[in-house]
Amino acid sequence: MTTLRQELGYTDLRDTTRRHFLRECTTGLGALWLALQSTASASESKLPVHDAANPLSPIAPPLPAKAKRVIYLHMVGAPSQLELFDFKPDLKRLDGRDCPQEFLEGKRFAFIQGTPKMLGPQYPFEQHGESGAWVSDRLPHLAKHVDDICFIKTMQTDQFNHGPAQLMVHSGQARMGYPSIGSWVTWGLGSENEDLPGFMVLLSGGRQPRAGKALWSAGFLPSVYQGVQCRSKGDPVLNITDPNGVSRDERRAMLDTLNRLNRQANEEFGDPETLTRIAQYEMAFRMQTAVPEVMDIADEPAHIHELYGTEPGKESFANNCLLARRLAERDVRFIQLFDWGWDSHGAAKDEALNEGFKGKCNQIDQPIAALLTDLKQRDMLKDTLVIWGGEFGRTPMRENRGGTEMTFVGRDHNPEAFTLWMAGGGTRPGMSYGETDAVGYSPAINPVQLRDFHATLLHLLGINHEKFSVPFQGLNQKLTGVKPASVIRDILA
Repeated sequence: MTTLRQELGYTDLRDTTRRHFLRECTTGLGALWLALQSTASASESKLPVHDAANPLSPIAPPLPAKAKRVIYLHMVGAPSQLELFDFKPDLKRLDGRDCPQEFLEGKRFAFIQGTPKMLGPQYPFEQHGESGAWVSDRLPHLAKHVDDICFIKTMQTDQFNHGPAQLMVHSGQARMGYPSIGSWVTWGLGSENEDLPGFMVLLSGGRQPRAGKALWSAGFLPSVYQGVQCRSKGDPVLNITDPNGVSRDERRAMLDTLNRLNRQANEEFGDPETLTRIAQYEMAFRMQTAVPEVMDIADEPAHIHELYGTEPGKESFANNCLLARRLAERDVRFIQLFDWGWDSHGAAKDEALNEGFKGKCNQIDQPIAALLTDLKQRDMLKDTLVIWGGEFGRTPMRENRGGTEMTFVGRDHNPEAFTLWMAGGGTRPGMSYGETDAVGYSPAINPVQLRDFHATLLHLLGINHEKFSVPFQGLNQKLTGVKPASVIRDILA
């Protein structure tokens, strides 16, 4: 039965969605306010304007860019800088002496009790190249490339535990729910390859990082900008192949029908995530052809396999380095490699600074050197930014828990100083920035916060970190956070 209210054109608000109310009520004031907020924010921050039908379409950077793409090599577990790049002769001299109390007071430790002993470098160091950079004998192949590398010796973080520290490195926040660097970058610049995701993730070492998939999450950005994890065995991306009995033509017809329904939903409700979903489905369809082709390294010539030490069909860091070059060649914007197994405690041989550490160094040394060689000879290193690092550093004193320090050699977590290096993409080659104290415990000059590193990374890609933000939860959220951040201009070429 028609009521008087219905005859007069009134709508029962109990049957009205929130979106419908904001869009339709009294000249759409709610929608108008949201549009004004979005427009003002975009104007103020010079945010990227995306094609709704293709949210990954390339966007010109707002500033001159030196780097077009990023390959980020994260050593999960935090390798000891004191056994790789930060040579301290005084620490060698102090080996075995009681640790000074000022090194212990007011500090947090995971596995240090009482008064630990100082621990000298476990491997010999030598200077290499014209730059004279110190590198331990654990990385003989990489040592040949020091004149292409910019070392930052004084990285700092405010996180002590692995999971939050990994989140801090990759999202600028120690809490889950924030976009990773790769998501920020692909949101800001899109991707040059319409058949592959703009942000791809490769894992090695047998386990995921402690913080898991949050390290390549899109957070509050549209989900199309999250990282896509690839595998070395089976389907390179989960569910990329059609189910048995479903042809490619049938898949295309199913997708067309689904897209029509999603477009109708978008016209009715105006939810931008609906357009993102359509774009993702289309991307997934194209990926069914593009991903197996790019992930098949068997077609590489024999001299390339020899250069990297790769073995097609196996899961390895070497294979992932070669895949990173193949993805970079195809203009994937952000390529993230995670290699698990670098936790340098003294609890077990596979994690200590002796046999386990040697094994991990052997796994990465040749492939990383090969990646730099390969990019350079293809004239790609100049516009590809390669980054290597962990989530924090290691202490100059040894652990002393339950007598295990007498059998296995390990170092505790040290958020005050660690080494990160960058190569190519507009960084200054053959230099070291910052210097730690005599034992490598804390910065002596030029400390670098993670937000400064993030600001520098964005700058190399042509993005001003101060204007690169998204309104969320009452703040203009940025990769660099709310504290002041500075581009490290001394390391720019």
